[in-house]
Amino acid sequence: MSKRPEFSELFFSRTKDFLDLFLPRQEQRSEKTIKAYRVSLSVFYTYVTDVKQLKVMNFTFTDCTYEFVLSYSQYLQETKKLANSTVNQRLAALKSYLKYVSDGNITLVQVYLGVQKVPFLKIPKLQRPVIEKEELRRLLDEPSNTRIGNRDRMILILLFDSAIRVSELSGIVLGDVSLNISHPSIMIHGKGKKTRAITLNTKCAEHVKEYIRCYHKPGAPSDTPLFYTTIHGRVNHMSERNIERIVKKYSDIVRKEYPALPDSVSPHTLRRSRATGMYRDGVPLEMISAILGHAKSETTKIYAIPSVEQMREALQKGQAEEDVTEKLWVGKEDELRKRFGLD
Repeated sequence: MSKRPEFSELFFSRTKDFLDLFLPRQEQRSEKTIKAYRVSLSVFYTYVTDVKQLKVMNFTFTDCTYEFVLSYSQYLQETKKLANSTVNQRLAALKSYLKYVSDGNITLVQVYLGVQKVPFLKIPKLQRPVIEKEELRRLLDEPSNTRIGNRDRMILILLFDSAIRVSELSGIVLGDVSLNISHPSIMIHGKGKKTRAITLNTKCAEHVKEYIRCYHKPGAPSDTPLFYTTIHGRVNHMSERNIERIVKKYSDIVRKEYPALPDSVSPHTLRRSRATGMYRDGVPLEMISAILGHAKSETTKIYAIPSVEQMREALQKGQAEEDVTEKLWVGKEDELRKRFGLD
């Protein structure tokens, strides 16, 4: 009779610490990122128990070999028919977890290095559409000059001018806004609990000041949401979904007149369009990266889409410019899932 492994040898013995302590506290990952990791590790858990029919209390780190993870990757592709990007997310979470456990246990380094060799899948690079200047002007002009229309226009202007994420816009409170200074700005609370100040141009600052005058009483508490909804007399941050609906509403109207407008316009389309516009205007990638709140300027390169004129000039010079759910499988052993932090 084989000896039962020690708990510390079990593959899922450290997942709870990884998800609940390491990622949020040491890595300062966002809730969305942690949720994605939790989903990915839960999917792998179900693959081990339901597909491979292995007992989770017998599945150890050393069982997680290159061959085992390669077959897992193939299963996700061929049987589950997942997109390459989704398969890569699943693999990335697995590799990140093994890196974490091997950093604390030198005997597991070889396990990590073996799994690290499992290749990510190639993803075709798609040039995502941006909104050109004429369509943008029309989009910002579409909201009516009513109280609601002026609020909606403010949302569109701030999303574009500041190039902030929809989650960042939703989270702004009055105390984050500084208008009565030489360089009006808004303090943005971004990914990983990082903050950055976004300077507003004169026209945008005037819009914000007028919006606050219309929508907020003098002396309102500093923690009052800048954009809000009122439900049963209670003021709440306007949800990301509501903001997305506002952007979609006006873009769908404008598209009838300007069919060149991208088929699907979201807050991120405005952010991408602003970043691409800055790049085309000659703003250095490092500066764009700081404005967007990217930890690495490499991330910003995806927005570095040259205009037709830029490409024409480059060719004339004889050189090209350098650039840029599925449902959680319902598993068994629910109590063990909870113990490992995967539920």
